[in-house]
Amino acid sequence: MNLPLSLKHIMVLTGEPSGDFLAGRLIEEIRKKNNQIYFSGIGGPILKQQGVDLFYDIEKLSAMGITEVFMQFKHIKKAFDLLREKLNHHMPDLIILVDYPGFNLRAAKYVKDHYNVKILYYITPKVWAWKKSRLFKIKKYVDHAALIFPFEEKLFKKACIPSTYVGNPLVDEYPDNFPQFFFRSKTVSSKVNEPFIIGLLPGSRKAEIKNLLDIMIRSACLIHQRYNQTRFLVSRASSIKKELIETSLNKSGYSYLFEIIDGPVKQLFNKSNLIIAASGTVTLEAALCLVPTLLIYKMAIASFLAAKLLVKVKYAGLANLIVNEEIMPELLQDDVTPEKIYEKSLYMLSHEHYYQTRLELVRKKLGKKGAAKNAAGIAIDLLR
Repeated sequence: MNLPLSLKHIMVLTGEPSGDFLAGRLIEEIRKKNNQIYFSGIGGPILKQQGVDLFYDIEKLSAMGITEVFMQFKHIKKAFDLLREKLNHHMPDLIILVDYPGFNLRAAKYVKDHYNVKILYYITPKVWAWKKSRLFKIKKYVDHAALIFPFEEKLFKKACIPSTYVGNPLVDEYPDNFPQFFFRSKTVSSKVNEPFIIGLLPGSRKAEIKNLLDIMIRSACLIHQRYNQTRFLVSRASSIKKELIETSLNKSGYSYLFEIIDGPVKQLFNKSNLIIAASGTVTLEAALCLVPTLLIYKMAIASFLAAKLLVKVKYAGLANLIVNEEIMPELLQDDVTPEKIYEKSLYMLSHEHYYQTRLELVRKKLGKKGAAKNAAGIAIDLLR
């Protein structure tokens, strides 16, 4: 394809739905600064909506865990082969990597080994949690890192990597001044049996559903036995079939207590007194909405032992890592039992205002809106 000389070419590489969404926001902001840019890359429906010329769709790339990645190796190889072909025929002026470190760091190495192209990394690898050695690759192959967590700054500065904390993109998705419904006044009372709404977020992967959903349901039944007006909302990710959740609910014998909610998790946040959630980015969203959240996670024993060796962080939850304090209680592995979830949930409901107040620290630490806008500024500077 022959582009007009006035057009710059930015190639965007991402591999998962979350990255596709965040890359879309970034492209919007870049276009506000310079609308004479042609975008190509690897992405999904959001980038397609943005008019990006996609040469590979991420639908076949999203994978977690060694087994899934191995099974999808042929798709990853095909995507990489197409990347090399595109670079050979249509050299970009800038490449933006968005998350997806296994693929993107390999892509960065290939680019720098063969071409003189600037590279910006937005949503960098979680080197603060594991694979700290990736810092050396980032330093060698990336021209600038746009960081989304404030605690990353010190790490990247120590490694002498050109980097900027641009803010966290989730801050842009939620209002600065919270609507009144985020501030609940109801508390558990042994005398008054008030109705409570508890949101259950079992995760977006089949393994998470298998390990956590039944335990969540059993803990919910215990809570209902204590406070019989309590109802539960179950979040269903688009990647999970509704029948999978319905089967577990029907098996409990209390399916009438639960309502399955499809679509954005925001729907649960503005209705729930408490969230019980699988560890993940969604818990940071709950923190930004000031919804008290109990974080739980359980995995196969072999995976857990490997994680203990590899992952070097004080907390599992992002909100806790950001403020360096357990403002979101965590139950992990053997502690993930219906009884412990029940006990911790009742305690949190009776101290609801305390947990809401502590969660305010997260937004203060993350700073103001504008992550995509700030990252777009860096991209424009690199284009020059």
